[in-house]
Amino acid sequence: MKTTTTLLVFLLSLTIMACSNQSSEVSESATTSAEEILGNPEYPAISYSGYRGITRDIQPTIPELKEDMKILSAMGIKIVRTYNLYLDAVPNLLMAIRELKEEDPEFEMYMMMGAWIDAKNAWTDEPERIRHEDHPRNPEEIDRAARYASMYPDIVKVIAVGNEAMVHWQQEYYVEPGIILKWVQDLQERKENGEIPEDVWITSSDNFASWGGGGEEYHKEDLDELIRSVDYISMHTYPMHDTHYNPDFWGVPEDQERMTDMEKIEAAMDRSLEYAVGQYQSVVDYMESLGVDKEVHIGETGWATVSNGQYGLEGSRATDEYKMAMYHDMIREWSDENGVSVFYFEATDEKWKDAENQMGSENHFGLITLQSEAKYVLWDEVDAGVFDGLTRDGMPITKTFDGDLERLMETVEVPPTEDEIAARLEEE
Repeated sequence: MKTTTTLLVFLLSLTIMACSNQSSEVSESATTSAEEILGNPEYPAISYSGYRGITRDIQPTIPELKEDMKILSAMGIKIVRTYNLYLDAVPNLLMAIRELKEEDPEFEMYMMMGAWIDAKNAWTDEPERIRHEDHPRNPEEIDRAARYASMYPDIVKVIAVGNEAMVHWQQEYYVEPGIILKWVQDLQERKENGEIPEDVWITSSDNFASWGGGGEEYHKEDLDELIRSVDYISMHTYPMHDTHYNPDFWGVPEDQERMTDMEKIEAAMDRSLEYAVGQYQSVVDYMESLGVDKEVHIGETGWATVSNGQYGLEGSRATDEYKMAMYHDMIREWSDENGVSVFYFEATDEKWKDAENQMGSENHFGLITLQSEAKYVLWDEVDAGVFDGLTRDGMPITKTFDGDLERLMETVEVPPTEDEIAARLEEE
């Protein structure tokens, strides 16, 4: 009897020790906070959705998501940004990351979790979007965000209320800043009440203009109060888009027309980086004009590689893999040097965004194609064996253009001259 009791006590002590060690591991992981991650070059960030199909009705599975997380981890990515919670993709992603952490205690991946926000009557045939009223789904989305942040404290480190939800050119769904402010303050109250972990940072992720860096039409009391209420500002900048919409920085100036083609491209990409940094600084300047001192990070920036429209051969000639690689490397280098996180857009190509036009630029921002090919920006990683043993949809990660740089360079176009851009704008 004594031997049996001793054995039971021994087994119980082992169980307690195991539980204690497991709890310690979770606790240690959970102490990695947004404050420690954001602005830290040891935690590279990326935007991620994981959709493979031509419609989001086809949700990525947990095995597919685990495949992608292993690939991103091999690239050194430590935090992914997501966009909504009303579909299955993000709940599945959270489960996928949890399973990977259970399988390998060294696996590390965190999340900036987006809660999608729409105006009343968004995406409908109603004649008017009511910009200062919530879509009925908004309260449910915020509840989901709070719930998942509580369920996955070791993974969720940021909640972003809305994605480009305040910028006026998002005609289908944009809201007035007061809507974003209401839900940011709601989540801050939940944090104070202990409903979500205290080290989770609350923000909104929006275009630079929406954060006060653009015209005065955005300078409203609710925006100013929002800036005071978020834990940090997450702003977007897209020089690639503005090679069409605001191309002053893009055209080859007259004094550079005698340069070689490669020199013209490099000079244009240098100006693109300056343009992005200028938009970043415009947000910092507006924030500081309010007497606020908070971190500002880049929630989105990227460069598409294909366009049969405004950014391609008949437009600004901006899209190709060579220019993408230049922009990616330059913005990463700048961000590391300046303590700014960049959630580079995006991990993989997706074809649902412009389903009717598969050559549209929105489908081609990924670093990896839907054929599991690493674009030029990642060719060195392929050569270094970073992706050895990893697959996406059953396919190993290979190089685009079969690794033939000459073939790739045949797709690279020189930006138009300033005169050519002026002539195009007159025609439009």
